[in-house]
Amino acid sequence: MTTKREPTLLEALIPIIFLILLLIVNVGIFGSSALSGSNQIVLILSAGVAAIVAFRIGYRWQEIQDGIVKSISSAMASILILLLIGALAGTWMLSGVVPAMIYYGLQILNPTIFLVAACIVCSIVSIATGSSWTTAATVGIALIGIGQALGISEGLVAGAILSGAYFGDKMSPLSDTTNLAPAMAGTDLFTHIRYMTITTVPSIILALIIFLIIGFANSSGGAIEGKTEILAAIAGTFNISGWLFIVPIVVVVLIVKKMPALPALLIGTLLGAVFALVFQPNLVAEVAATASFDGILYDDFYSISPGLTNNFIGTMQAMFGSTSFTTGNAILDDQGLLSSSGMSGMMGTIWLILSAMIFGGVMEGTGMLKRIAGAIISKVKSTGSLITSTVGTCIFFNGTAADQYLAIVVPGRMYADTYREKGLAPENLSRTLEDSGTVTSVLIPWNTCGAYHASVLGVSTGTYLPYCFFNIISPFMTILVAYTGYKIRKIAKKGE
Repeated sequence: MTTKREPTLLEALIPIIFLILLLIVNVGIFGSSALSGSNQIVLILSAGVAAIVAFRIGYRWQEIQDGIVKSISSAMASILILLLIGALAGTWMLSGVVPAMIYYGLQILNPTIFLVAACIVCSIVSIATGSSWTTAATVGIALIGIGQALGISEGLVAGAILSGAYFGDKMSPLSDTTNLAPAMAGTDLFTHIRYMTITTVPSIILALIIFLIIGFANSSGGAIEGKTEILAAIAGTFNISGWLFIVPIVVVVLIVKKMPALPALLIGTLLGAVFALVFQPNLVAEVAATASFDGILYDDFYSISPGLTNNFIGTMQAMFGSTSFTTGNAILDDQGLLSSSGMSGMMGTIWLILSAMIFGGVMEGTGMLKRIAGAIISKVKSTGSLITSTVGTCIFFNGTAADQYLAIVVPGRMYADTYREKGLAPENLSRTLEDSGTVTSVLIPWNTCGAYHASVLGVSTGTYLPYCFFNIISPFMTILVAYTGYKIRKIAKKGE
């Protein structure tokens, strides 16, 4: 029987090096199509390399497989949410909820203030719900459509949405990561939130200033050219009414009342289907007429109640499949602003998440990630270098374990004793975990967060990454504060 041992640093780095090199080659060849499947294969091949290293250091296949299963299990809630988000997007499009958001948003917003307004709106919604995911899937989808109609780059719009969504996610006491970080560091929730304001508020202010400057620099009369035609096309296709906003309001209220995300999203999906039947019966019938089906009982059901049968087909199609509405307006039709892909449209993202969790499961379960992080800790000397190392470790875990929770939990466990030994209060660690672990997850294409937001917003990670100013600034802000020594709370060193 082979004796199990800890991997050497070189052994632990081999799968990471393989992953990075193969990703560079893969993206260089496939370009923007890499996320359609080839990146998933790269992650699985890298997991295979990690498994070979694991065999070498004494792990059995069953242990490796257990690590994979545990890793995938940790992502199942995210996968289920993704599926429901797909269904919700479908019924909200069919019911006219998203078109109504676009319709009224176009009348209120203009290109100059749009990016700032989008960031602020998403901040408010995310603070209220505690979820950047819910924010992107509701108001985020509508803001993407409004921004495209105003002639603003989709990457910029997505960057503003995600900057606001992640600011709110960090600062909300309802957020899972905001509760997880202090639990890992050993402090309480509200101390953690108060301490985060030192780095988070300056970061969002800088992001808003940048968005405002971009808005003034890019504003032009031509950006809203054709707005009247767009509004007329939306109103001519959908029955637009303020009553449609009941659906998103109900979902937000349910989440604020601390209903779990899955039932809240399911209720939002079903409400969207009901409102589609009430406000858009003609569109439901249109979707039903274009749907593909060959059930042997169709004729029997249709003869009994054609209306009920078409309603069933139309709403089901919106939940699981693709729906698209032609308005006759080139901007709306060519950019696909009034289309959705239902649950089926989420399968590529789910494939990516599963592949990433396979790789992360092998690396985590066999101790290779812990070995790499341990090598980093051994080089730490000052407070600044310790916090910088924590930031780097969180980003590293986001890229390798492909999950923001692991990027908080594992570094939190690793660094907790080190912070105490150096006389640093636990809120220093909890703040750093959020400033780097939470916000950078969305910047990595194969991370569960990056894959999710790219899929929901319909904007690739590489396209929105340069414009997620809050997410980019946050880790640098926490490093800056660490080296200046500002508001670095000290405690008695461990053992004193």
